[in-house]
Amino acid sequence: MQSDRDATPRLSINDTTLRDGEQTAGVAFTDDEKLAIARSLDAAGVPEMEIGIPAMGAREVELIREIAASVKHARTMVWARMTDTDLTAALRCDADIVHLSISVSDIQIERKLGRDRAWVLDTLRRFVDRAADAGASVSVGFEDASRADPDFLVRAAQLAQARGAVRVRYADTLGLLEPFTTHDRIGRLHREIDIGIEMHAHNDLGLATANTLAAVLAGATHASTTVNGLGERAGNAALEEVVMAARHLYGVDCGIDTMRLPRISQLVAQASGRPVAAGKSIVGAAVFTHESGIHVDGLLKDRGNYEAFQPEELGREHSLVLGKHSGSHGVRDAYARLGMQLSAGQAQLLLDAIRSHVSATKRAPTDAELLRFYFDKETTWTA
Repeated sequence: MQSDRDATPRLSINDTTLRDGEQTAGVAFTDDEKLAIARSLDAAGVPEMEIGIPAMGAREVELIREIAASVKHARTMVWARMTDTDLTAALRCDADIVHLSISVSDIQIERKLGRDRAWVLDTLRRFVDRAADAGASVSVGFEDASRADPDFLVRAAQLAQARGAVRVRYADTLGLLEPFTTHDRIGRLHREIDIGIEMHAHNDLGLATANTLAAVLAGATHASTTVNGLGERAGNAALEEVVMAARHLYGVDCGIDTMRLPRISQLVAQASGRPVAAGKSIVGAAVFTHESGIHVDGLLKDRGNYEAFQPEELGREHSLVLGKHSGSHGVRDAYARLGMQLSAGQAQLLLDAIRSHVSATKRAPTDAELLRFYFDKETTWTA
């Protein structure tokens, strides 16, 4: 059985934008878009990616093979159910890993599959054996693991290990876990098996990233992610969030070039037709934009006052905007960038004009408007 985890956790990203991400309702990538996303993830150093569902048909198998051939560094995975047709299709794809999924919660075993626990274990045994005998590296996915009986889940995981699987995936299919329970569940699994554990978290309660990090602390070796958090319903744990949080909270470097994350985010947003909210953590257009007078003053004195991490890690920079909550320090800085040095009194007069403008127009003033405010007020301080 596993010994206690190391002080510094290990984490390998398995990005599933091309599989679970495309399962987002209404999202359908073109072949060229899938190839572009795969190449971008690969170039950024994402070590593993789940690239499709072979059972969708011959055209999908052909595209999966093309994607796998185009990837230079990342390991590739295909997703399949434990059925004859799915396994046969998966083995045709030349992917590095075949992921075989099966339901493990009683509600899904009985009400979706119409089976029992004994059938699940027998099916798991037969299909892992067949895939391994065919030379595949096998990952076993436990659908709805978060609603499964913990003892039965351990039994299934131990069986997967005994039959030669290299990893099990713990799927919080309905996104109903929270970090403390996640840590307990993954910790137990980690103590009972000696193969990799992948956390696959859904975001129905807004906890996918937090649950993924909790799983890593408990011994999970892999994390399922999607770019921008795409995925079924509310989506999955976001690639950019997991990578940056692991780096800054735990000192874990996932080996990914974070400078590329904003461009990958834009690529996926365009391909999916799902725009990224301006306030989306890490990659949102406005997350390094500051207006509040207190924050701007602090940033101008020392960026460390209001900087959790450097935007340069993402190839970005801070942006200061003028608005209703700006202060005189922000006004003086804005005019200094226009080559104009203001006194404290001038800054306050212009701040009043700026606040009136923003309240009326619902936007920050342009440089041309700032100059107009200045010259409109010029007679006030030259009289």
